[in-house]
This record gives sequence, structure tokens and C-alpha cells, in this order.
Amino acid sequence: MAKKAAPEPVRPIIVKKIIMEDHGGHHGGAWKVAYADFVTAMMAFFLLMWLLGATEEKQRKGIADYFAPTLAQMKRDSAGGKGMFGGSSVTDPDKYPHKAKNSGDKTIAIPRPATDDQQPDGKKSHGAKAKPRSLTAKEFEKRIREKLKNDPANLKLLSNVRFTDTKEGLRIDIIDEADFSMFALATDDLKSRAKELIGEVAAIIDTVDNDLVIRGHTDSLPYASGKSMNNWLLSSARAEATRRELVRQGVAMDRMARIEGVADTEPYNPQDRMDDRNRRISITMKTI
Repeated sequence: MAKKAAPEPVRPIIVKKIIMEDHGGHHGGAWKVAYADFVTAMMAFFLLMWLLGATEEKQRKGIADYFAPTLAQMKRDSAGGKGMFGGSSVTDPDKYPHKAKNSGDKTIAIPRPATDDQQPDGKKSHGAKAKPRSLTAKEFEKRIREKLKNDPANLKLLSNVRFTDTKEGLRIDIIDEADFSMFALATDDLKSRAKELIGEVAAIIDTVDNDLVIRGHTDSLPYASGKSMNNWLLSSARAEATRRELVRQGVAMDRMARIEGVADTEPYNPQDRMDDRNRRISITMKTI
């Protein structure tokens, strides 16, 4: 009879107990909060630096006044409550600096902004008066005639100027005639008499603040060397020369709305497109 196999010995069960030390904070999220606070502070710092660099002294003073504690205290004392949720009841007495006329209404008087000719105290200032926005053709002609009445030579030149009220605004045409030409032949070189006349016109233009449109016009006579120059280029060059002279005579650069060369497409005398008067410069004082 076979012998029975010996039973296997019982193996011991080993339990390994690991005690974690208290260093979980290093792996937690506390550092993220601190980092977020740091980034927020840096963003506020750079925003402050940008504001200081991008604003003027007057604007910086306004920002500082807005955050001033004295103003905040005045706001708290002038209206609303001081409790947790603030606000006020309809039965509370008014604390506004200006009491309403009707006891049931709570309103505050907002001062009107001072205009150019009026100070906050209601007194008119003695500064420069605002320029009028436009002149009619008759008004402009009257002003320039009064200005030139003591200068017979330039007053004679006024016969080469036309004033016309248009939908776009007052148009001043300085035209060529048989005995007067603004530019040297086939060039954009202003003659001395033309410069004097433009100077007189500029002095009146400078009394208003309308934007200006300057157009150069030619007659229909073909340009001699049409390959490199033509009437379109010539009219544009003459308009630019007029703009330069107006600026030199004191008219502000930012008033120039458009500089155009229209060649012979808008003749002064449509019946005779070779008429000397078709060669002209028009200065329009825009009202629209």
C-alpha cells in the first residue's frame, strides 16, 4: 500500500505596513493658488505701467481722483446705506448734496459741461472765439474785397476769381485769362502774382474751419509731350502746387480733404473747351 504524500507546510502571510510621512502638501494645490496670485499681481503691475505710459497728466489725475478715498467716503455719505448690502429705503432721508424739489423724488443735479466760451461758474471766457463753419459766396467776396480795397494791383487780380455756392460748399475758382496765368506754360510752377492772389484768398479761408477740396483743371489742348505727361498729370500737379502754397500761407494741413486733378472733364466754358478760362484751380470749402 502506497504511502500518502506529506501535506505542504502552511506558508506564513506577511503584511507590510507602510507609514506615509506628512509631506502631501508638496504634491497638493496650495502652490497653484500662490502662483495665480503672483501672476495676477504682475498683470496688475504691467497694466499700471501701461496706464502711466499711455495717458497724459490730466487723465492720470482723473484716474487718481476716481480711486481717492475721500471721494469714496463722499459717495458713501451722499447716498445709500453703510450696512452689509448697502442701499437705502424709500423712507430714508436724502443724503444727496442737492436735494430734490419734490420730497418724494431722489435726484442729483449733474452739472453741465463747460463749453468753449463758458467757464464752469457760468462766466464767459475771454479766450479765442470759435471759427464759423461756413461763408456764402457773397460774404466771402465782400471780405476779400474789403481786404484788397487798399491794394489796387491785387484788387485788379480779383477779376480772375469767381465765387459759387454749390451743394458741396462754397467754391472759389481762380481762372486764367488772356492777361493772367497762374502757372508757367505747361508746368506746375506758380507765378508770383498767382502766389499773391492765393495768399489773399488763404487769409480769408483761415477765418473759417471748413475742410478744403482742391481741384486742378486744364483746357482740352493736348499736352505737347503726351508720352511722359498729359493733362491729367498736369492738373493734379497744379492742384498739389496750390495746396503747398496755401499751407505756406498759413492754412492748416489737416483741413485738406482731397487733392484732385480732373484735366478737361469739368470745363468752365463747355461751349469752347479751348477757352483760357477752362485752365483754373478750384478751392471748395466743404459744408457737407
